[in-house]
Formats: sequence, structure tokens, C-alpha cells
Amino acid sequence: MEEKKQGKLYLCATPIGNLEDITFRVLRTLKEVDLIAAEDTRNSIKLLNHFEIRTPMTSYHEYNKIEKAYQLVEKMREGKNIALITDAGTPGISDPGEDIVRICYEEGIEVTSLPGAAACITALTMSGLPTRRFAFEAFLPKDKKEHQAVLAELAGETRTIIVYEAPHHLKKTLAELCDVLGGERKITICRELTKRHEEKLQTTLSDSLQYYEAHDPRGEYVLIIAGKSRDKIRQEEQQAWESMSIPEHMEYYESQGIAHKEAMKLVAKDRGVSKRDIYQSLIL
Repeated sequence: MEEKKQGKLYLCATPIGNLEDITFRVLRTLKEVDLIAAEDTRNSIKLLNHFEIRTPMTSYHEYNKIEKAYQLVEKMREGKNIALITDAGTPGISDPGEDIVRICYEEGIEVTSLPGAAACITALTMSGLPTRRFAFEAFLPKDKKEHQAVLAELAGETRTIIVYEAPHHLKKTLAELCDVLGGERKITICRELTKRHEEKLQTTLSDSLQYYEAHDPRGEYVLIIAGKSRDKIRQEEQQAWESMSIPEHMEYYESQGIAHKEAMKLVAKDRGVSKRDIYQSLIL
């Protein structure tokens, strides 16, 4: 008897604002699959109606993500193909999609991703800040201890940082980032991405706080924040070394078994001076 072929999970990116940003491949897949799992069926039905897609829907969201994932896996075992969509953007990015993907791999179900819109990449590319290396933080953790730990990690982050934020938390988050990263840090604040009234505010953290004292935040925000410059890190390291006396600095290295001459080289490098300057200081 021929074994029944298993179905597949299709992660389908949907528009983050402008409906024209959906791909032909996603539209075809949404029409061809047996079932669409949506984060909010009330929201997604508008998208499906717009493109005349009649495929049945079921809910898959934060509050049923584990139990429902196993139910969907069983349907795929039976040969059903399922598309996963989020309210906007790419499933698995800051939403419960990552859980069903993990469970599918654990259960031997094939997963594929159909690329499309993602707010983080859209905002990053238009931010005017470096794009080669970036750290995607999404929404900062709600747990107070974890929240503070993440902020502390971001203080030394050299990559461009991407943070999502809701309007009612925006001012508080900007204030925290200003305290931790410094008010002079560059930031591009994006809202209403891909929509008619799309906005980009390129400023600094301190100036952004002043701006939102005069303008009420509305809509979902993507914050693109410049990473800490390596020059700034070197400057801070040098200042830390200079807080020690040169004999103390030498002792720091010699106590680790480093020879006197080699320790002098290291001290000179740390302090941004010549080895001769260190030698002269020690003999005076």
C-alpha cells in the first residue's frame, strides 16, 4: 500500500501596509493550500477578500500557539498543505510563527518560507544608518529583569540596532535608550511603513524625546539606532587605563607573568603613547 504523502507548512509574507507588496507566489500559494492559519482571522479576512481567496482559515496566535501547532501538524501528517500568515509581514519575525516552525522540524514536517515584506528590513534600508551588520531586538522584553539585562547588552552593541515599539510605550523606551546609549546617539524612527503617510524621522535620541513631547505617538514604530562606534569604545578603554597610574598599569600585566619589556609595550598601546614615554615615566 502506497504511503500517503505528508503536507507542508508554507510561511507566507503578507503586506505591512501597502497591499501591492504581496507577491504572486504568495497569492498562488494561499489559493492552493488546504488551510490558512492566521494570527487574527478578522484581520486576515480583509486581505483574502481583497484578492478573492476562498481558502478556509483557522486561528493561530500567541495564546494557542503550542496546542494548535500540534493540531496543525496532525493535519499536515494527513497530507494537508497549510499556509501560515501573520497580521502583517513575515511569519516567525516577532510572532508565534517561530514555535510552529520549531515543532514542525521536531515532528518531521517540511517547512518553506515565501519571502516578502518585513518591517525591520524595510525600515533599516531607508534609515540612512549602516546596514551591513545589525541586531534585531524586536520588542524589548516585558519582564523587568530581562528588560534591564537587554538594555545593558545594547549599551556595548556596535551593530545597528532595530527595535519595535507600540505608541503608548514609545516615550518610555526612548528615554531608557537615551539613558543607556547616550543622547547623542543617532536614530531613525519609522512609522506607517509603505502607507500613504509613511514617516521617517532621522534625529538623535535626546532630540527624539523633545519631538514626542510635542507630538503624540500614533501607530506602530520601528526604531533604527546607530551602534556604538569603535572609536568611542577605544576612547573609553583608553580613559579607563588612564585612571590607573603607570606603575599600577605595569603591575596589572606583570602580575600575569608578562615580562617587563612586553608589559611596557602593552601599557604603551593601551594608553596610546610610545614605549619610550612609558620608560621615561617609570625611571622618573
